Amino acid sequence: MTGTAPAPAPLISVLGASGFVGSAVLRALASRPVRLRAVARRPSPVVPGPAETTVVTADVTDRAELARAVAGADVVVHLLLGDGGWRAAESDPAAERVNVGVMRDLVDVLGARGPGHAGGPPALVLYGGAASQVGVPPREPLDGSEPDRPQTAYDRQKLAAEQILLKATAEGRVRGVGLRLPTVFGEGAAGGAGDRGVVSAMVRQALAGRPLTMWHDGTVRRDLVHVEDVADAFTAALDRPEALVGGRHLIGAGRGDALGDAFRLIARTVAERTGRRAVAVECVEPPAHAPVTDFRSVTIDSAPFRAATGWHPRISLPEGVRRTVDALARQQDEQH
Repeated sequence: MTGTAPAPAPLISVLGASGFVGSAVLRALASRPVRLRAVARRPSPVVPGPAETTVVTADVTDRAELARAVAGADVVVHLLLGDGGWRAAESDPAAERVNVGVMRDLVDVLGARGPGHAGGPPALVLYGGAASQVGVPPREPLDGSEPDRPQTAYDRQKLAAEQILLKATAEGRVRGVGLRLPTVFGEGAAGGAGDRGVVSAMVRQALAGRPLTMWHDGTVRRDLVHVEDVADAFTAALDRPEALVGGRHLIGAGRGDALGDAFRLIARTVAERTGRRAVAVECVEPPAHAPVTDFRSVTIDSAPFRAATGWHPRISLPEGVRRTVDALARQQDEQH
C-alpha cells in the first residue's frame, strides 16, 4: 500500500540574517518546524531549535548569489541593511544597490520561476521597511494612510524598494508584505550584530560615565519597540499573510515615549546596574547635518496590523532598557 508523501516543511530564506533585526527574526523562526536558510555576508550562527537550519554566506548584491540564496524558498524575509546604516545612504553610492537593487533583482528572480512548489502560490516576501519613509510626520499617531514624502536618501530608497515589491505583487509575481518598523532597540541575539540605534548608544554613554545629550528639550517622542517584539511581528505576518499581502503595515507600540524620559530611565537603570551615580541628561545644540525628522515626534497606531494578525508588543520600555543595559554591561565587563 502506497501513500502520498507528506509535503516538505516550508523553506524560509532570511536575507540579512546576521543583522540586528535579522538575527532576532532568525531566532524566532528557529523555534518552528521549518526549513530555515540564514543568508548573510558573514556566517550566521545556527540557532538551536526544531528548525532545520542551513547557513548561506553570500553577497546578495550579486544577482547569481541572490538567486542561489532564495532558490526554492516559499518565504523570503528581506532585512538587509548596508554598511554604515541609514546615514551612509546620503553619501555612499553602494547603499542604493543594497537598499533598492536587491529588491529589484529579488522580484525578478522569484517572479521568473512562476508559482511555488507543487503549483502553490508565488513566494511570500516579508520586507522590513521603515516608519520614517513617510517623511516629516504630518500628524500623531501615524496609521499608514498618510502620503509618503521621504526626507532622507535612506527613506527614499526604502520607499522605492517597497514600491517595487508591491508593484510585483499587483502583477502576481510575488506576494509582498511591507512591514514599516519603528525605532527598534534591545540586546542583540547571540552571534548577530548589535543595535546601532539611539537607545543602545545612550546606554553605552551612560556605562562610560558620560552625560546623555539631546538635540532638543526632551519632549520629542519616538515609538520604541524591543527587537523581540519586532521579530514576533514578522512571525505573526508569516502566520496570517492573507489580509496583509499587497499592503504596507506600520509596526509600533503606540506609546510615543518622550526621549527625555527614556534617557533618564537609561541613566537610572545604568546607575542601578553599576552602583554609580546616574549620569546627567543634558540639552545641547544640534549639529548642522541633523535632519528635520530628528525634531518631530513619532507615535504609531498599529491597530490595523494587530487586528489582522493578533500581534501586540509584550516587552515594556523599562524591561527592554534593563535587558539592554544588562547585555551591554556584560559585554563591557568581558572586554576588560
